[in-house]
Amino acid sequence: MNIMIGRYVPGDSFIHKMDPRAKLLLVFLYVFVIFLANSYVGYIIMSAVTIMFMVLTKISLSFYLKGLKPILWVVVFTFILHLLMTKEGEVVFEVGPIQIFSEGIQQGIFISLRLLLLIIMTTMLTLTTTPIEVTDGIESLLGPFKRVGLPVHELALMMSISLRFIPTLMQETEKIMKAQTARGLDFTTGPINERVKAVVPLLIPLFISAFKRAEDLAIAMEARGYRGGEGRTKYRLLEWKHSDSAMLVLLGVTALILWIIRQ
Repeated sequence: MNIMIGRYVPGDSFIHKMDPRAKLLLVFLYVFVIFLANSYVGYIIMSAVTIMFMVLTKISLSFYLKGLKPILWVVVFTFILHLLMTKEGEVVFEVGPIQIFSEGIQQGIFISLRLLLLIIMTTMLTLTTTPIEVTDGIESLLGPFKRVGLPVHELALMMSISLRFIPTLMQETEKIMKAQTARGLDFTTGPINERVKAVVPLLIPLFISAFKRAEDLAIAMEARGYRGGEGRTKYRLLEWKHSDSAMLVLLGVTALILWIIRQ
């Protein structure tokens, strides 16, 4: 199953070489900045910024397209939902009780594009950052919270492992579905209640497999002497560069432009 979330693609691009803390801050700020866009010009600017980041990763466009296929139905569903539920503006299209309004079309485009850009930008983080770098970056950013007793290292490690295991669990799900289909189980046809029942034989082995992997990982960590973050040293030290600051400034300028456009 082609899915981008949680995968790491080795490379030597500009984005790969950025400090993981800078990339985490970029994604975090991007989530807020994109909500400043409320016009076609604003979304064109955000799309251009996102495409620029995609180019800087040096990851092929075909890889992004393959990875987006599993979640395109969510984007399409979001567009259709706003198309049918928004009843503002002029009536553009009407068939029986179904009316399509101009505001519904605009909101459908904006929200769907916003969702798509957010997915691309957030998954770009894991595509260009190893799980260890993500852990170190989160731990460094949350460092001040250690003073209030927050287990920063353990929290960062759990988040990193969760991201890393997403593609593994998706592959396991696909494998189980193919095995169940070969045995005559149908996930795609029949009444909704029959489809729900068909999911049960899929969930049970998936949960068993997930718990088994978690147990194996815990044993492997204990065998290597892992005892939490207290007293641990780091082999790779994070280094904030001028280019990292420049990318944050670029996003800040983008936010300022979008805010001016809103006025």
